[in-house]
Amino acid sequence: MSNTPKKKSAIREWADALLFAVIAASLIRWLLLEPFTIPTASMEKSLLVGDFLFVSKMHYGTRIPRTIIQMPLTHQKIWGTDIPSYSDAIQLPYYRLPGFTSVKRNDVVVFNYPDELWHPTDLKTNYIKRAVAIPGDVLEIKDTQVYINGTPCENPEKMQFSYDMLTSRQLNSEFFDQFGINPDSYYPFSDNSGYLIFATQETVDKLSANPAVSSIKKRTSKEGQGDPNIFPDGAFYGWNKDHYGPLQIPAKGWTITMDEDNFRKYAYTIEKFEGHDNVTIDANQLLIDGQKVTEYTFKQDYYFMMGDNRHDSLDSRFWGFVPEDHIVGKAWFLWLSLEKHKNFLNRIRWDRFFRPIH
Repeated sequence: MSNTPKKKSAIREWADALLFAVIAASLIRWLLLEPFTIPTASMEKSLLVGDFLFVSKMHYGTRIPRTIIQMPLTHQKIWGTDIPSYSDAIQLPYYRLPGFTSVKRNDVVVFNYPDELWHPTDLKTNYIKRAVAIPGDVLEIKDTQVYINGTPCENPEKMQFSYDMLTSRQLNSEFFDQFGINPDSYYPFSDNSGYLIFATQETVDKLSANPAVSSIKKRTSKEGQGDPNIFPDGAFYGWNKDHYGPLQIPAKGWTITMDEDNFRKYAYTIEKFEGHDNVTIDANQLLIDGQKVTEYTFKQDYYFMMGDNRHDSLDSRFWGFVPEDHIVGKAWFLWLSLEKHKNFLNRIRWDRFFRPIH
């Protein structure tokens, strides 16, 4: 009788290879690197819509998955369907492996969007912003300039704001393209007297010198003009996206007195992200497990995230702090970049290949 092993069929070999590839890709994606695509203009011009990048899980330490019943290589849905790719029947506690470093001020960070409360923490939508303030910092914004602990912070090199640009004639896409302004970054006024544009200071200086441009003025909110959409209570404090704070960022072990001011600023964060099973907020009172809380000590660190496109970014100014357990990883480097408004090979931004992210 021959002891020669039975040869695998071609189908079995393909199935084994596919299974190995799925396991290997899942491990790499969980433990080391995860691909990410820039979907919105909130980080322009630092990062562009159509940039493909790798997020390092290693820098801040890889999170142990909390939602363990999940189809491999999916996030919220099964590809091409609206069918959930996971079950939240089993949720593990938060734990992170040791990393190379912690989140530093001005790091570009990928994180789970905190306010998406209907998904488990690790399956909330991924956002990418800049960590402008870290645990314990006091943040304030004065006339669009961010201050940290009373000192003006370093601004991103390619930070953008919105501007009202008056012109002597109508302009076309070719005009804006020569200044690096794509069709998603300018909008004509209804009376055709000019445009709302999103641009860096360098671009504004170049536009100001063009004879077709009559004037350019930054569009800023007035100090004291409270915005009800601003976190935590912009209407009450008179805060808006350009005049904000001061607001201290919670740090693990920081104890606060639950007076009216701290209640307004921190009660929502305590209720939603501190891991308590029974929290009640009523008439400026915080009750945990039925007991009124007069002092509270935070159980984890928090961060304040902002987009570099400061007037076109839904960020911590609007929805609040990012908890430590929502941090996915550090945006590390680009590996591809495609311009959605151009065709074929012109779509490829060759100069952005393998750029580190700062």
